[in-house]
Amino acid sequence: MRGCVVAFGTWRDRQSAARMIDGHLDDLLIDVEDAHPRPGAIYRAICDRPVKGQGGMFVRLSDTQKGFLRQAKGLAAGQSLFVQVTGYAEATKAIPVTTKLVVKSRYVLTTPGAPGLNIARSIKNTAAHDQLLELADATIPERADIGIIIRTAALEADPQAVVEDLETTWAVTQAVMSDDGSAPELLLDGPVARERAWIDWTTPLPDEITEAGFETLGIADAIAAEKNTWIDLRPGRAFIETTRAFVAVDVDTGADASVAAGLKANLMLAKVLPRTLRVRGLGGQIVIDPAPMPKKDRQSFETALKAAFRRDLVATTAVGWTPLGHYELTRKRERRPLGDYL
Repeated sequence: MRGCVVAFGTWRDRQSAARMIDGHLDDLLIDVEDAHPRPGAIYRAICDRPVKGQGGMFVRLSDTQKGFLRQAKGLAAGQSLFVQVTGYAEATKAIPVTTKLVVKSRYVLTTPGAPGLNIARSIKNTAAHDQLLELADATIPERADIGIIIRTAALEADPQAVVEDLETTWAVTQAVMSDDGSAPELLLDGPVARERAWIDWTTPLPDEITEAGFETLGIADAIAAEKNTWIDLRPGRAFIETTRAFVAVDVDTGADASVAAGLKANLMLAKVLPRTLRVRGLGGQIVIDPAPMPKKDRQSFETALKAAFRRDLVATTAVGWTPLGHYELTRKRERRPLGDYL
């Protein structure tokens, strides 16, 4: 199976979406059917209790759900505010939320409270940049304190499709921000797997979109293979193990005993790690124990790792080297770990 195939189906009784590239599982989205809010959901929340020493605040999202806001300077208990769910939390922890709202669609983003009209920095063509800017300005000339960002996907899209997407997203954003209630309430639900696939999977464009089912396309087998604690680096291996505190990645050169074996294995890890973490839904603190290599080669590994994560859909920050020679990353927990389903 060559090319990019996007498939929608049911996996373990949950609606899901999978993207296969050249026969390999590149991304996987699974609907969460429990009570946990989906990332992207926007709530009217009520400040509940500040966390002294951390600068955070617990907020009430509903009668039974609480969120945790990290930056809560100037907020007081009982105050009403809009918050957005940023990811998943363990059953014993509060749901992470932020006051920096973003309403995302395939071609545009709206940013309440952050005014301005901007085009994705990846659009370098000056003529295309100016055309999209004029199109957005003509569609929504009065923007008040709501910002608009035109996404890279709009570059290859039909202008009318961009206009319709912008008008719809703008209407949704205004409806949320015009809410004047006072009790905790869900104002906008986060996208389900099918919707999120449409929003996020803009590059590469799919050669085929199918609902033939995961079993037919071998996707179920590809998901089952992610149960392995190791990934093949040809000829080496990397072992990926999760703990409550962090995700540990250990690189092994295998049978290759050459001088360059360590660097080769580490560079291969840099290439495949974003896909592996994405499909397995892993985030938080990532600690990499690379294969032995000279210190002069560290820069090559770090450059390759940063370049690989720059193209990833999940926000990941490179922290750097530790005194013990490990490399640390922090990654947004915006997906539920695949292991929870397996």
